[in-house]
Amino acid sequence: MSRIIHLTGPVLPERGVKRAEAWAVDGRITYVRPVAAPEATLAGWVLPGLVDAHCHLGLVAGGAADDGATLAQARADAAAGVLLVRDCGSPADTRWLQARDDVPRLVRAGRHIARSRRYLRGLALEVEPEGLAEAVRKEARTGDGWVKIVADWIDRDAGDLAPAFAPAVVREAVAAAHAEGARVTAHTFSAEALDPLLDAGVDCLEHATGLLPRHIPRLADAGVPIVPTLVNVATFPEIAARAEAKFPRYAARMRALWERRHERIAAAHAAGVRIYAGTDAGSVIAHGRIADEVVELAVAIGAEAALDAAAWGARSWLGAAGLAEGDPADVVVLAADPRRDPGTLAAPLHVLRDGMRIAGTRAQAT
Repeated sequence: MSRIIHLTGPVLPERGVKRAEAWAVDGRITYVRPVAAPEATLAGWVLPGLVDAHCHLGLVAGGAADDGATLAQARADAAAGVLLVRDCGSPADTRWLQARDDVPRLVRAGRHIARSRRYLRGLALEVEPEGLAEAVRKEARTGDGWVKIVADWIDRDAGDLAPAFAPAVVREAVAAAHAEGARVTAHTFSAEALDPLLDAGVDCLEHATGLLPRHIPRLADAGVPIVPTLVNVATFPEIAARAEAKFPRYAARMRALWERRHERIAAAHAAGVRIYAGTDAGSVIAHGRIADEVVELAVAIGAEAALDAAAWGARSWLGAAGLAEGDPADVVVLAADPRRDPGTLAAPLHVLRDGMRIAGTRAQAT
């Protein structure tokens, strides 16, 4: 006997489209009313499971989380309505999560790769420049089609942000990943790191706080998206305060990058650069904050575009199903229209993966 859940809607299967209702039949979406009666009815606004496009499952301050802590992180993301995570680097092997059906689906990037002594200790695979390309090849073979490079960080000798690798080294590393069939994303705060990454053919930028007007046409022409992680960027004033005494130039730069965080994303979006939502959850940012990220993005690009960045657009970018006929019933049910008020994302009534309820604030279906 089929398991049937009636989703009374409205249903938002894709951006700009609204359907009156839908059904989850044996874990799949259909818009054709089943002959049999549903075993449960869920009322509310329905959209595809959210995407956290920059997340770190299995990472805690100082290194790898144990399995119990990793599972708790994944469940926190699911409770927030996230049903697809692009993990942007973790020291833990999280492939075991992909066998579970009660947590978000997971796209892994393996370990992120940083310059030796130029990143937070214990979090990344640290290499010297001559070892970057080989490290990229290795991570490309163990991940799910993505490799993450930490392209800049504070240079303590210079007292400011600086690129971690020379342009020729970056080009070799990106080419190595592409030869393995993987895409490269890069952590970058500074303006100085951006041109070498774009020259090398990078596939995505994380944070991109150093974005200048001259970079925007290059991003748009090459189709390179940005994952701004604005809830992470919100920590920059605190970082600057801690660094002020020893590194005043770095502190001033971090404050300036924070001050123009919305402006740079608004300009990029207006020029046609694709923007996706990611929280950077991990050692500093708590898991389950996708609603906060969407609300911050809405300040820069508007509510509907911000929602697209965490839902339909993000799913399409990552090659994931939406809510078309026959797609997996990975859905979030909300109390109000999230296109008008992104804040309603903060309390999903029901979160279903493959038509099975795995989280939500509403205890029972009617």
